[in-house]
Amino acid sequence: MIRASDGWSRVLLKVSGEAFAGGDRFGVDVTVVDRIASEVVLARSAGTEIAVVVGGGNIWRGQKGGMDRAQSDYMGMLATLINSLALQDALERQDQPTRVQTAIHMAQIAEPYIRRRAIRHLEKGRVVIFGAGTGNPFFTTDTAAALRAVEVEAQALLKGTHGGTDGVYSDDPRTNPDAVKLDHVAYLDMISKGLRAMDATAATICMENSLPIVMFDLMQRGNVLSILNGERVGTIVS
Repeated sequence: MIRASDGWSRVLLKVSGEAFAGGDRFGVDVTVVDRIASEVVLARSAGTEIAVVVGGGNIWRGQKGGMDRAQSDYMGMLATLINSLALQDALERQDQPTRVQTAIHMAQIAEPYIRRRAIRHLEKGRVVIFGAGTGNPFFTTDTAAALRAVEVEAQALLKGTHGGTDGVYSDDPRTNPDAVKLDHVAYLDMISKGLRAMDATAATICMENSLPIVMFDLMQRGNVLSILNGERVGTIVS
């Protein structure tokens, strides 16, 4: 079992945009964002440095009609910035110093992404939120999370799920009651068996850099801290 005590002094947390919507299909539920922020603050109390990547699916997802794919993806990147600013606000209202760095320059609201500056912020105890994905169309925020995690030398990528799933299953547990939760999955199995945990590009980046992934239920209170304490939570992909 991979444990935080094996050296997880720095992690990256991936949060889906849909989680920010709470019980609604779209928009930002401030209560839910505050709850996610409280999980990050609780985990920071253990001394672990935390970076975050947030999706934008609660605001914009996929192409609409005949829209150009690249144009649609850029709109999705802007959606992640809205969520990043919402999370920053929630964290700072809980007295957690936070910086937003963006792959698309927006000098009035966020710093440009600079790897060394991001690492320095983490070393100073600040939470760093990476917005606008990779800054390039055709890549998901899962891929952005894997890329940033490797760049800032995180020891693990924690992918928080929502909607009741608490790890990787042999099939979709929402449609197949016989689906079995898996405690451990190999990178190649996740890719080749289509386990719907993370896109193949992101999984490949993690595999090539030996970066473990933890799939877990972010909505279960205390789960992030439990993972950092080395407890068996969710599914380990390694």
